[in-house]
Amino acid sequence: MKKIYIIGITGASGAGKTSILKGLLNAFTPETISLLSQDNYYKPRNEQKADENGVLNFDLPESLDLEAYKNDIIQLKNGQRVEREEYTFNNAEKKPATIIVNSTPILIVEGLFIFHKEEISQLFDLKIFIDVEDFIGLKRRILRDSTERGYPLDDVLYRYEHHVFPAYQQFIAPYKAKTDIIIPNNLHFEKGLEVLIAFLKTKI
Repeated sequence: MKKIYIIGITGASGAGKTSILKGLLNAFTPETISLLSQDNYYKPRNEQKADENGVLNFDLPESLDLEAYKNDIIQLKNGQRVEREEYTFNNAEKKPATIIVNSTPILIVEGLFIFHKEEISQLFDLKIFIDVEDFIGLKRRILRDSTERGYPLDDVLYRYEHHVFPAYQQFIAPYKAKTDIIIPNNLHFEKGLEVLIAFLKTKI
């Protein structure tokens, strides 16, 4: 069996990971590239930790089932497909879909804490960090959470100050210098994406 090339991609909240991932996926056929997102590995609400004000904190490594995430990466690496129920971001009105991820020559593994857990980090052939200025990331987070997910502005700002940014400083930013490629995304990411796509085509 041909070796699967595994890419780990992380970055701050609002760094534009979703846009870059879409660009990557659109550059290859579904038979060539697949994506395993950490978003679908959140533990149930009753297993989440609350902060000193009683607000559930979803921005901690322990808020996710990283063991299951690791096992699914290994399963894909071994040529098997993965089935996972979609995480609906606590939207009770949305019925979760069943997500099927096939084993392909290129596997993208995306998430906030993928480099923090050493057992996951060591599985990657290439580590990528999407970088953004803090104020730009906050602006994008506000637009996403208030528009797409319907969260109140006060809630978005509270979580960013007390959960999101502290988690970034402790669990994400320290690994920036240890990655292979840093793609800045303050204004645009197209050139960085073009270079990445050209490189990945040599791995097929």
